[in-house]
Amino acid sequence: MKIEMKMPSPGESITEVEIAQWLVEDGEYVERDQLICEIDSEKATLELAAEDAGGISIKAEEGDTVAVGSVVCVIDTSVKGEAKPKPEKQESVEVVSEEKKSTSDKSTTSSKKVESSTSHASGHPSPAAKKIMDENGIKSGTIAGTGKGGRVTKGDVLKAITDDSVGSNGFGGSRDVERKKMSSLRKKLSKRLVAVKNETAMLTTFNEVDMSAVMNTRTQYKKKFEESHGVKLGFMSFFTKAVTIAMADFPAVNAMIDGEEILYHDYVDVGIAVSSPKGLMVPVLRNAETMSFAQIEGNIMELAVKARNGKLTIDEMTGGTFTITNGGIFGSMMSTPIINPPQSGILGMHNIVQRPVVVDGEIVVRPMMYLAMSYDHRVIDGRESVGFLVKVKQLLEDPVKMLTSGADPGQLLLNL
Repeated sequence: MKIEMKMPSPGESITEVEIAQWLVEDGEYVERDQLICEIDSEKATLELAAEDAGGISIKAEEGDTVAVGSVVCVIDTSVKGEAKPKPEKQESVEVVSEEKKSTSDKSTTSSKKVESSTSHASGHPSPAAKKIMDENGIKSGTIAGTGKGGRVTKGDVLKAITDDSVGSNGFGGSRDVERKKMSSLRKKLSKRLVAVKNETAMLTTFNEVDMSAVMNTRTQYKKKFEESHGVKLGFMSFFTKAVTIAMADFPAVNAMIDGEEILYHDYVDVGIAVSSPKGLMVPVLRNAETMSFAQIEGNIMELAVKARNGKLTIDEMTGGTFTITNGGIFGSMMSTPIINPPQSGILGMHNIVQRPVVVDGEIVVRPMMYLAMSYDHRVIDGRESVGFLVKVKQLLEDPVKMLTSGADPGQLLLNL
């Protein structure tokens, strides 16, 4: 019997998707529920599993845009065999792990021990190799891979740089132009960003915060915090908690326009912008106002790992009421973040810099961060936007206010 596998709908209003990568080859035997394909939609990367065991006949190529409901492959259940053991994702994890344990020379030697074969992995860099290539401006396809299936390893890249076999800045003096098709995710993002600028009355207000108190609190309690909860105490939990508390005084910041009405939420679903190989993703912390510091950090870590591995679901990225983005991890001093529709506000964090400031009439050096809040002026007035940002600043400069007045802040932090 032949089973036609049709493209499932990844979510409401999505009518077409892009075939990102086939994880099996045409004619190969696949097991029931085996992952056979990665799919890029407007909102997330999804995986397609085989509906039954048999020989697979691929009907759509990588990079093709296919309509939801169309046939992408056929499985012949009369074919008997054994599936090949080869998940590429496991291989990349092993390569990264191996590279972390060894020098570039050992990595290169180890990768050569792996038998090379032609597959869709040929020429594709591992995550660690891709990072180094991006940092050095090296184009894909310029380095031969010695890893499994021809994958480019970190050792391959380091050796190429050492041997000067590729230009240090990625330019070789040619006049070549590389043309790449935009992914469904990037096309959707482009349309949304333009729509935000055209359809909202977006303004940005700025402030700065002295991060001394937050940094001192982290230094004092981070070791015990990690021992107690199994996660590190980062800056994001302080900012998330400050935002949820400030919204109690300024509910318009947590509101959004729906037609001719304004929706005011009695909960705070905070979107946390995280970087992923496919671009910026914004997974959502549901009911962040009820979360402890440990719960916030744990959930952020889990969602960030999913984003990097392309495992975020559409449900995990929809329904936020406010967003926090941290450009400081990339070195940004100041920026104007763009609102994530249909939300009405977004808070931008930036890098922490030691700067001279005046405190009690004296010039002192403090770790300072610029904050930027972009907001939709149709929902949020200037008084509310400025007041909200000032409240966030006050909470960060006195973290005890985010806990309980009069109690020992360290004990509360460790117990939350």
